[in-house]
Amino acid sequence: MRVNNVVCMFCGALCDDLELVVEGDRITEVRKGCAIGKKKFLHYQEPVLSPMVDGKVVDLEEAIQVAVDILSSSRYPLIYGLSSTTCEGQVAAVRLAKAIGANIDSTSSVCHGPSTIAKQIVGVSTATLGEVKNRADLVIFWGCNPAASHPRHFNRYSVLPKGQFIPGGREGRRVVVVDVRPTPTARIADTFLQVTPGGDYEALSTLRALLKKIPPDREEVAGIPLARWEELAEACKAARYGILFFGMGLTMSRGRYMNVVAALSLVRDLNAFTRFGAIAMRGHGNVTGSEQALAWTTGYPFAVNFSRGTPRYSPGEFTAVDLLARGEVDAVLVIASDPAAHFPAAAVRHLEQVPVIALDPHPTVTTSVAKVVIPCAVSGISAAGTAYRMDGVPLRAKKVISVAYPSDAEILASISEGVKQ
Repeated sequence: MRVNNVVCMFCGALCDDLELVVEGDRITEVRKGCAIGKKKFLHYQEPVLSPMVDGKVVDLEEAIQVAVDILSSSRYPLIYGLSSTTCEGQVAAVRLAKAIGANIDSTSSVCHGPSTIAKQIVGVSTATLGEVKNRADLVIFWGCNPAASHPRHFNRYSVLPKGQFIPGGREGRRVVVVDVRPTPTARIADTFLQVTPGGDYEALSTLRALLKKIPPDREEVAGIPLARWEELAEACKAARYGILFFGMGLTMSRGRYMNVVAALSLVRDLNAFTRFGAIAMRGHGNVTGSEQALAWTTGYPFAVNFSRGTPRYSPGEFTAVDLLARGEVDAVLVIASDPAAHFPAAAVRHLEQVPVIALDPHPTVTTSVAKVVIPCAVSGISAAGTAYRMDGVPLRAKKVISVAYPSDAEILASISEGVKQ
């Protein structure tokens, strides 16, 4: 059987044009995907977890019941992850968090959470990736490396495709890369500006000053001659349609959300001269959806606390790393994430001291330290649902294979029902 127009939930680009060949209960061929996306589809079932409690294999119902017992008796639990599951699973996680008075946080808090805080401060002039493909003649990548992180981004959206108003494709676009080091993305750029680490805010502020005809009082900014910043400012003003893609080089370096405030303010200023937009290069397949789902159910995008019965929002107080590093939570439910492999040492040490419930189809570092492991279907492969692309466009991911285990949403609904009983 051939399945067309399949959405790949590996990264935030959510390529929706994949073609799969399915034989029985296995995917045997993937067409049009990148190397990483193809591997995700071809090897999704190897290896597969079994339900476990304290390292011993149990049936699924017993694992869910132990999870219910842990969460019911917890005084200050944390629900974390959400970035690689569907919006239906994310909404089910919010319902559970409300039922048990938990903290709920997504991987946004350790990647593009600062971008969201910046949007709350200054707003954002943005666009869809379809607009970028069809209109953008100036593309800036700042603090990101899509050649490695989003392998088909160049081909489908930003650099190479021929669009309605860019019939020449790559020939009709100028590509600028700003980063602290040469990257594979920098190799395709017409202009590469290597800024000093921590110099992004200064560089972005300089560009804003140049737009307002306020001459800086120095000849070099962020390790780059002022004349090159002047050239970039003029190129931005002269563009018919410009787009700024920014990544964790801004959000997770010195300045954090203030770097993004400067970037979004620059884009806003540029709209006095031409049409310009900004898009965050979101990493995981549905991390954008996690913020959407939390926002429409709680009013807040991440770092939400239900301990008083109503949602409260406080990054730095209710974010997962901070809660764990301070040793405040007494149980953790991890959904579609692997914090034990990526969190700071202080947070991981506390993670190892409290009961952890891990929902995941595959073995991870987190499942190796979890008290309860509950296997689930793979979103976009063996579970259908909604996911949001990095530009905020929702797409429907298909179920192409059937497996023995339920989806995240179904498991979380079962846990919620058990908690209520």
